[in-house]
Amino acid sequence: MSAIGRVRLKLAMLVSVCQAPAAVAHEVFVTNEKDNTVSVIDSGSLAVTRTIKVGKRPRGITFSSDFKHFFVCASDDNAVQVYDTETGRKLHDLPSGADPEQFSLSPDGKRLYIANEDDAITTVVDIATRQVVYQVPVGVEPEGIAISPDNRLAVATSETTNMAHIIDTKTFGVVANILVDQRPRHAEFTPDGRKLWVSSEIGGTLSIIDVKTREIEATIGFQIAGVQSDTIQPVGFRFTRDGTRAFVALGPSNRVAVIDVATRTVLKYFVVGQRVWHLAMTPEEDLLFTTNGVSNDVTVIDVKTLKPLKSIKVGRYPWGAAVRPRP
Repeated sequence: MSAIGRVRLKLAMLVSVCQAPAAVAHEVFVTNEKDNTVSVIDSGSLAVTRTIKVGKRPRGITFSSDFKHFFVCASDDNAVQVYDTETGRKLHDLPSGADPEQFSLSPDGKRLYIANEDDAITTVVDIATRQVVYQVPVGVEPEGIAISPDNRLAVATSETTNMAHIIDTKTFGVVANILVDQRPRHAEFTPDGRKLWVSSEIGGTLSIIDVKTREIEATIGFQIAGVQSDTIQPVGFRFTRDGTRAFVALGPSNRVAVIDVATRTVLKYFVVGQRVWHLAMTPEEDLLFTTNGVSNDVTVIDVKTLKPLKSIKVGRYPWGAAVRPRP
């Protein structure tokens, strides 16, 4: 190739690089308890792009299967509210029972399972008909809700009874009541559905339950040098899609723990904002967002390096978070 040809090739390659599409930016929806709002963060610019007014004391938040709607637990309105994702316009309420705090969408996208803290029940709602399908009595002050990947089991955690209640989603019967540590707050099934993890805020542990035997097979504790043990309070957590790692919010210790799921050991702690509640992750699993309830901000973590990138101011008392992926 001639010298002129080589120059032309280099220029063509440079133009191709310059014209390469930018990384897709997603939207992170964050509920703000005290402001009755949802802050929407652009994952590309890492800035709040809009604020949506919602009901009183919003906590849990999730999306419909097609992401056209988002659902909010408006705890003090005793309703689950449904909004248009694009416009932020409220569409209607779903019957939720008293004081809905957290919920989980069934894998088929048809039902919401809602924790009703004041009534000690789990309410199951059909999204299409907007009707209550069933109300399942559970322990005192239920909060955490999770559905197994195969849609066969639901679990509700009761803060005062200190139990994980496993519910058969066909019969709506409680098939197991598993005693865990004090004040269980959040539950998640591992991606393969074989294990159920439950965080206990006051107990300071994660309980790992075998789904088949319905017995606790391991407990993970946390120790952070220079941090008082009573401030290390696990609340929300997230698994990576391949199930190899878990990220755990540790409340007023202002830390997130990274856990190796296979060995059940803590790999690292990193500092975030004050009283971290819950977590959300981008589809590429490159960014992790933490809701920090006392410092009124969201910390953005680079998942590859496990280092904080930025603190983003949102509303007062941010609590829940969910990601709307962009195609």
